[in-house]
Amino acid sequence: MEVWYFWSLIVGAAGVLCFLAHHLYNTMWFRSVRLRRKLWAQGIKGPSPSFISGNLPEMQKIQSQAQASAPDNADIVAHDYTHSVFPYLVQWRKEFGLIYTYTAGTRQHLYVNQAELVKEMNQCISLSLGKPSYISKRLAPLLGNGILRSNGHVWAQQRKVISPEFFMDKVKVMVGLMVESMQPVIRKWEDSIEAQGGVVADIRVDEDLRGFTGDVIAKACFGSSYSKGKEIFSKLRKLQKALSKRSFLSVVSGYGLLPMKKNNEIYSLEKEIESLIWETVKERESKGKEAGSSEKDLLQLILEGALNDQNLGKDSSKSFIVDNCKNIYFAGHESTAVATSWCLMLLALHPEWQSRIRAEVAEVCGDNLPDSDSISRLKIVTMVIQEALRLYSPAAFVSREALEEIQLGNYTIPKGVCIWTLIPTLHRDAEIWGPDANEFKPERFNDGVKKACKYPQAYIPFGVGPRLCLGRNFAMVQLKIVLTLIISNFAFSLSPNYRHCPAYRMIVEPGNGVQILIQKINTYGEHGGGSAAQGSVDPKLGQ
Repeated sequence: MEVWYFWSLIVGAAGVLCFLAHHLYNTMWFRSVRLRRKLWAQGIKGPSPSFISGNLPEMQKIQSQAQASAPDNADIVAHDYTHSVFPYLVQWRKEFGLIYTYTAGTRQHLYVNQAELVKEMNQCISLSLGKPSYISKRLAPLLGNGILRSNGHVWAQQRKVISPEFFMDKVKVMVGLMVESMQPVIRKWEDSIEAQGGVVADIRVDEDLRGFTGDVIAKACFGSSYSKGKEIFSKLRKLQKALSKRSFLSVVSGYGLLPMKKNNEIYSLEKEIESLIWETVKERESKGKEAGSSEKDLLQLILEGALNDQNLGKDSSKSFIVDNCKNIYFAGHESTAVATSWCLMLLALHPEWQSRIRAEVAEVCGDNLPDSDSISRLKIVTMVIQEALRLYSPAAFVSREALEEIQLGNYTIPKGVCIWTLIPTLHRDAEIWGPDANEFKPERFNDGVKKACKYPQAYIPFGVGPRLCLGRNFAMVQLKIVLTLIISNFAFSLSPNYRHCPAYRMIVEPGNGVQILIQKINTYGEHGGGSAAQGSVDPKLGQ
């Protein structure tokens, strides 16, 4: 009896394994084969995949070789980090051209870096082109099913609620708040100069800029100060780092599992963040009732949007609110701070553009702090930001999944294919931008984006199509405020301690932070702003 029972267990287990193998082959691997054949039939080629793992072994090998041959400190002047951060995509582009297909695990990908097809993606308003579902699952602890990762009618509803709050007329009202939030950073850097001898200070700017962007997003959108949201931001950052420790290969492939310890850490952080956000929501809801809710910030509108949606139950309403708060906290806080760090790195390398900005601020603002009117007239500042976003866009990819079969140019994209456009490669294409594509030249934007390059649709720091970043106006105004106030108060160059190491951690950020040597110049006086006029700079600064 016992022997029979033992063998029945073995047979049963073998049956389960056979079923799983059959399921894996037919529903996952064979589906990938079928999609690949449809793409190949249209002349789209790519590297040959191996069974189950696809092109992952080759990707891993190319990545390891790139890391082994990378110098200790990358060449900043070249600015092209794609060879070290995404070497397999660069190598395949050389082999197969601007359009090719590859397989990550059992997922079929289509690499698209042809300007005309990117233009078509820009013009596609169909809900059939959405965010890749498997990535959404991987990023669920950080972003849930909020606006950055949802699809279809759920995304459309979220966009309807959130989008109007980032229209330019609303953003202009926040300018004073942004200026106010930047003052503690200015004072902190002034104190650092005094503490380091009164002439020059060596400062790592990253966390201070995160403090600024966090304060702005918390106050402007959620009615709280940075001190209230600091714990949320801190835990979001930890969660981002925990998720980013999984290599880029794992993220794009949907293949492989985290160790149990890491799973536990991610789960714990996710629940802590959700709890903190929900506490903020309930406090805001309570204050709104006490005040008669005459003033509606973004959090209040998200609350109302969730509560008034007939399709959402109580649990779904809570998820709608918490997920979108996480999205806005992360996108409005982290991405803008990283973009600002890159701007300062580039300006530290090019002090002549600091001087040009300083002169423009003097002409436009005079002795006043920037306001909504003067910010809109800062053309040189805008050009510098646009060029910085071209060379160092925090977003590395435009990623889409064909949720239904779609037409893109002359190609039919089968349902289930994931489309990837590598932004830094598109932004450095000499055919589009000219032979100086890898150089920092803000003057290329003198007549706007349309005249800056051969194909304006190839400039996509905020994404493409209807899923264009909703906070782009908010981010641009913040960047203008930061650069205006910093350059009006300080002159700076790169610190000898700076190590150029762009890293992909869901966004492209300075791997070792940005460290600058900073020197005070003459100020506006009582306003705590900066002088646009004189302010001599130590010629030895940064040498």
